[in-house]
Amino acid sequence: MDLAEFDKSPNLVSLFLKRAESRGNAPMLWAKREGEWVSLSWAEVARRVCLLAASLRRIGLQPGDRVLIVSENRPEWCLADLAIMAAGCVTVPTYTTNTTRDHVHILENSGARAAIVSSAKLAKTLLPAIVQTDMCRHVVSMEPLNPMQGGTFTHYDWDTLLEGDSLQARAEVEAQLVTMERDHLACIIYTSGTGGAPRGVRQHHGMLLSNVAGAAQIIEEDFGWSEDETFLSFLPLSHAYEHTGGQFLPIGLGAQIYYAEGLDKLSANIEETRPTIMVVVPRLFEVLRTRIIKQIEKQGSTAKRLLDTAMGIAERKEEGRRRLLDYPLNLLVERTLRPKVRARFGGRIKALVSGGAPLNPEIGSFFDAMGLTLLQGYGQTEAGPIISCNRPAAGVKFDTVGPPMRGVDVCIAEDGEILVQGELVMSGYWQNEAASANVLRFETGSGTWLHTGDIGHFDEKGRICITDRKKDMIVNDKGDNVSPQKVESMLTLQPEIAQAMVSGDRRPYIVGLIVPDPEWMQQWASDNGKSAEISDLRDDPEFRSAIRVAIDRVNVHLSVVEKVRQFTFADEPFTIENEEMTPSLKIRRHKLKERYGPRMDGLYKSKSN
Repeated sequence: MDLAEFDKSPNLVSLFLKRAESRGNAPMLWAKREGEWVSLSWAEVARRVCLLAASLRRIGLQPGDRVLIVSENRPEWCLADLAIMAAGCVTVPTYTTNTTRDHVHILENSGARAAIVSSAKLAKTLLPAIVQTDMCRHVVSMEPLNPMQGGTFTHYDWDTLLEGDSLQARAEVEAQLVTMERDHLACIIYTSGTGGAPRGVRQHHGMLLSNVAGAAQIIEEDFGWSEDETFLSFLPLSHAYEHTGGQFLPIGLGAQIYYAEGLDKLSANIEETRPTIMVVVPRLFEVLRTRIIKQIEKQGSTAKRLLDTAMGIAERKEEGRRRLLDYPLNLLVERTLRPKVRARFGGRIKALVSGGAPLNPEIGSFFDAMGLTLLQGYGQTEAGPIISCNRPAAGVKFDTVGPPMRGVDVCIAEDGEILVQGELVMSGYWQNEAASANVLRFETGSGTWLHTGDIGHFDEKGRICITDRKKDMIVNDKGDNVSPQKVESMLTLQPEIAQAMVSGDRRPYIVGLIVPDPEWMQQWASDNGKSAEISDLRDDPEFRSAIRVAIDRVNVHLSVVEKVRQFTFADEPFTIENEEMTPSLKIRRHKLKERYGPRMDGLYKSKSN
């Protein structure tokens, strides 16, 4: 693979068309149709992209116009994205979980003139927003839509826009591409809003091409690139992490992309598609770890001893104190336990890449012990989004996020904030100069840097260590700093606890908001002859004592200022639907504080809560 090719490509669409020329009739995009995996070839995808791009121009869209995509992950998502860019327009991805209010904000902020929606179900929240804002003039539906009375937009059927002369459409696209450079706007990705209304990040073509080049270098140099690379796409494509890592990276590699049927069928889809690379968020790793441990424990004492042996070997390896006995023990685990675990991931996995939120080092150590390569990456939407990633060649250390990627400059400010410079940095927030100026700041003698808002430092091998978010840092009443993410991550590793949020800013100690693990709670209630409803258990002394044991198990490993002294229970799990989690599965602290703030404040007044 020639990495210089990424540097020379003027835009994302040109790179795609070049890959399509070389890959021809080889499969590119896969989806389940009536129980069977069906593919679209590179050549066919290129043909459809050009036809759709020509149709978008024909219905009146002009270069620079913004176009929403409201769809679950599927081949048509990729086709729409590439076609919008091929027409010289700007993609505006939106989450399938968006409410009408969310769509109104994005439509008004982006000024989108068109929207592509996948189904009648997703149109139910989109179309009222389009009518309310009266800005969007064109709606394209991948599936049939029921007629809607009123509205000033024109509806187009997806298949109709794929009709026409494909050679003429290709010529029109080629003519458009001549005018598209790396600094031209490719998409506006709205941040998932952990702290308020989403802001639109202006991502230019060179930003994503730079990211793809850096990630491709890691795959080629650390794992060996092959023409059979396979990705399984299941994180939302509206999130920058999946958009770059799960779509444009495989396009750059000439890889195949399978679209998962949903989280409920993810395990089966992994075994069926046998991916070589998976882009995953930490929360999913936590869930998979819990499931694997439970399955191993059900197999009896021998399997449990093998698990303990594997974990011990991994721990000593990471600490650099391997024993001579570890070598034969490692061979035993390699022949017995690990093949079964790897089979659950299809048996071809080169790397599981974690991003989107901090990964607890214990999770990394677990998957390493199971013989799977887990790499933690770091970044944010404002940086394409990949800034750094662990590399086996540099030595994987799970409390770091690896060295900066190719073409990325990173420095640490005097207050510990991580600053980033390079082509991967956004050109600013859409329609928000004040917010842009706040994060894109000029430093004397070294130019403009992206101020990430993350606190960290470099270790002795040049790997970035992140300690916390500046804005999330808890500062207690004595001035001590506490990382909430660290404490929350440790709490949710306990089998009794599914989710947690801690607080204590300007307070004498840390308190916690706990969501018990539903399976554990059900079993506990059954064993103790009690109701399994949290509303019945929240004040039960025995139940509270059981959760207290789990919290104290964590407290043993925390400093005095980090220990969780008091806790209360949430009324229900944190979910995307109740707006207490982002679509990338990060908790929305401001939402939780709005709902549970008084209850958590009460923990400082009474020891009995």
